[in-house]
Amino acid sequence: MSDDMLEQGMTTRREVLGDAHVDRAMAGTDAFTADFQEYLTRAAWGAVWSRPGLDRRTRSCITVAMLAAQGSEHELALHVRAALRNGVSIEEIKEILLQVAVYAGVPRANRAFTVARDALAGTDASTEAR
Repeated sequence: MSDDMLEQGMTTRREVLGDAHVDRAMAGTDAFTADFQEYLTRAAWGAVWSRPGLDRRTRSCITVAMLAAQGSEHELALHVRAALRNGVSIEEIKEILLQVAVYAGVPRANRAFTVARDALAGTDASTEAR
């Protein structure tokens, strides 16, 4: 992949996840994790999230559903907050997690609701949901 793909990936990663998260991830990079961070930035953020076939809002919905179905709690919390940045409402996040309950199981969705609620706590959107 070209350096353009790495640059585009970093731009997209920052726009979706926010500078604070990306800065923390990059600050924690060392000789052991540097290749992984570069791969992640190029492949996930440059080669996939930057593609024109789906908008970021749709990609966020898909990502939240898949992470909830997998039980990937840390990444789910991160992507619930990213989904808000990409225009997904709290009501839509709830609907996504209800869909997960049907297709991935109630235990996964039950945990995902807790993770999402905690991730949303303190956001501007969380006060709108009450």
